[in-house]
Amino acid sequence: QVQLVESGGGLVQAGGSLRLSCAASGSIFSTNAMGWYRQAPGKQRELVAAITSGGSTNYADSVKGRFTISRDNAKKMVYLQMNSLKPEDTAVYYCKSTTVWGKGTLVTVSS
Repeated sequence: QVQLVESGGGLVQAGGSLRLSCAASGSIFSTNAMGWYRQAPGKQRELVAAITSGGSTNYADSVKGRFTISRDNAKKMVYLQMNSLKPEDTAVYYCKSTTVWGKGTLVTVSS
């Protein structure tokens, strides 16, 4: 069973950057696709970025060119580098692996 713990959220001004981290425990991490999702107040949770075990990535159109997902299988970590942040990126960001969710980390972007 994989367990996930996110960190790195916080308050940042528009145009700034943050790097989110997701620490995973479990023996099958390296074979799992991983994803970052977000949920803004009053909105549905949405996929932000995903990465396969082989490193292939895909992104929501709203973050393409600004966010980068990466993983370190040896450390069982997944990262989300977020640049050129906008107020509309404000949300709780969750890490996901198969059916397992982390508890989330809050990102607030001020205008």
